[in-house]
Formats: sequence, C-alpha cells, structure tokens
Amino acid sequence: MNTEQKTTTTLSTSADDRLRFLQQIPIFQEIENRNFLPQLAAHLEEEIFPANHTIFNKGESGNLLYILLYGRVQVHIDTFPLVQLEKGAYFGEMALFDSNVRSASVTTLSECKCLTLTRQQIHQAIKENPAIAINMIRVLVSRVRKLNRLFGASEDLFYFMLKEKLS
Repeated sequence: MNTEQKTTTTLSTSADDRLRFLQQIPIFQEIENRNFLPQLAAHLEEEIFPANHTIFNKGESGNLLYILLYGRVQVHIDTFPLVQLEKGAYFGEMALFDSNVRSASVTTLSECKCLTLTRQQIHQAIKENPAIAINMIRVLVSRVRKLNRLFGASEDLFYFMLKEKLS
C-alpha cells in the first residue's frame, strides 16, 4: 500500500504565511519571477503527520516532494538511519526526477506539518525558474557528501573492528 495516498490532512495555513515560509527555503532563493512564489504558495497542499508515523516507505512509488513546516523526520533504509531533517528541509525529490521508487523511508520523530508539491508542480516550477534546479542540485550534492562521510567512517570502523578481531 502506498502511504502517500492514505495520510492526507489538509490544514489551513494562509497563503501569506506559506509565502513567507517559502521565501526562507534555500531551493526557492534567487528566483527572478516575483509572481512565482505567491502563485505556488496559493496552490500547495498541506499535510500533518503524528509522531512515529511513516510518511513513505522505501520501494513505494512517489509523486510528492515534502517541505517541513515544523517537526522532525528520520530518513532511513530499513533500520539504518541516514539523516534527521527539520523545519525548512525537503525530502522525496529523488522519485520525482527519475520516476523510480522511493530509495529510503521517512518516519516522523515528532508531529510534523508539511507542504507538498506534486511531480507536475516541481517540474513546472523548474521550467519557469531554473534557479530552483541549481539550488536543489546544491542540496543533493551536500547530502551525497554527508553520506560519503558517513559510509566512509562506517567502512573505516568496520575494517578497524575486523582487524582487531583477527589480531
């Protein structure tokens, strides 16, 4: 069962509040079209999730990008934690770009409220504002670097423990 399709609760944050929030998000910086963000803010859906709720699972198809208005989530593969994200962070973008299934699961650590963008909305946003794509690439590169450090440290620890065990 696709969790994205079973947990939608629409809330009532004003378009002005959403706009002010979006203006602080790094992927929406440096946008030249001044009308774009107000239009986007007016059309975003909102979802609220309780603590310890799985927003989506690894292997599910995905059509939504989530932006955290508040709360914390854990991105993980099975029981292996990858990263915790907080207010202003976004997740779920990979499935929107390559039309592949979700590569990780996301579970709430506290109550969370998210804005959601559909695949169509994000593709249209990038078409109208290429700076969004550049900003998303910057965030993705940063995440890959963090994962490289995490797995590099894990690999070093593994080899150290193996060497100690074999000695």
